[in-house]
Amino acid sequence: MTAKVKLQNVSKIFGPKPKSVLPKVKDGMTKQEILAKTGHTVGVYDASMEIQQGEIFVIMGLSGSGKSTLIRCFNLLNKPTAGSIFIDGEDIIQYNSAQLKQVRQEKIAMVFQHFGLFNHRTILANVEYGLEIRNVPKEKRREIAMKNIESVGLKGYEEKYPDQLSGGMQQRVGLARALANDPDILLMDEPFSALDPLIRREMQLELLDIQERLQKTIIFITHDVNEAFKLGDRVAVMKDGRVVQVGSPEEIIETPANEYISDFIKDIDRSKVFQAEHVMIKPNALVSMKDGLNVAVKEMEENNISSVFVVDRQRQVKGIVTIDDAIAGIKEKKTLADVMLTAITVVKRDEYVNDLIAKTLESKFPLAVVNEEDKLIGFILRVHVLSGLVADEVDESEEYIG
Repeated sequence: MTAKVKLQNVSKIFGPKPKSVLPKVKDGMTKQEILAKTGHTVGVYDASMEIQQGEIFVIMGLSGSGKSTLIRCFNLLNKPTAGSIFIDGEDIIQYNSAQLKQVRQEKIAMVFQHFGLFNHRTILANVEYGLEIRNVPKEKRREIAMKNIESVGLKGYEEKYPDQLSGGMQQRVGLARALANDPDILLMDEPFSALDPLIRREMQLELLDIQERLQKTIIFITHDVNEAFKLGDRVAVMKDGRVVQVGSPEEIIETPANEYISDFIKDIDRSKVFQAEHVMIKPNALVSMKDGLNVAVKEMEENNISSVFVVDRQRQVKGIVTIDDAIAGIKEKKTLADVMLTAITVVKRDEYVNDLIAKTLESKFPLAVVNEEDKLIGFILRVHVLSGLVADEVDESEEYIG
């Protein structure tokens, strides 16, 4: 991936003489001290990060941490006091008003917390709005708007008005309106925080589905650590206007930068962060469909295991064979296909541990983990699922296959 957006030492100070405050922050004065002594507010100080093309980058922090101030720097709704913001390698802080207008209309769109819809306009007219101010012909903008309304699951609601829709549906309209301009970068400032928990989860899944199809660069703000870790490819944690740590959800959980991060994530639901590939074990032994039962027995004996997965030439899993069935099959002159058990559960590498719990309880055998090409890459036992739920190591005393 290449960097789509790069922040370099970005600071935003609110007050009459913001630049005069920067040395004080550098010298160690706290945000509270600066407010008390100078009347200035430190929104963001010395923020640097790179956001890759096509990733969901989440900025999270408690109220007052600076996250909402920072997201408004990306499109210069808040013009930084110092620093640079590069989009596709160009520092947009140096842009004139015409260049900035073009960037806002064509490259960056924003989805707000409280929807920001026009109550006097229909859903279709709301979604068309950005295209309308760009003077896109009526027929063309209607075509684009209808496509995006359908993409967020609101087909059939085009002639309704915002106050006729639920909060979740209104947020879908806001998302469709942002997507209608086909922006490269989507800014989302706590877009789901006003929704009830059930609708919020639905919108999170909707966003992930849309991202899988469209591959936008999404910068998402939240104060909810579970939401951040569910959505984010990478996460930046902020405190008092500063970026404390940037990393993948797994990196932040496994190696928190300091005590503040540790406290921040202590209540995280690990089952909704860790995926199958994070808790699986790679197989030491496999048997191919072309192999016989004697080969299967030898593999199990050499690796001290009691069962082994069977794969085809493309390493796609076909079933599993146990040592008892293999030995009995040899005596009865049966083939591998005769004794192979096919009632196994196959899961994708990116399925969340939370979704694997029921599957492990229902399955007699380990779960087979496959990649995007359905090739076997690992297996999961109950103990592996448990290890994804707790921070401490779980004793892997349960017998496992190769």
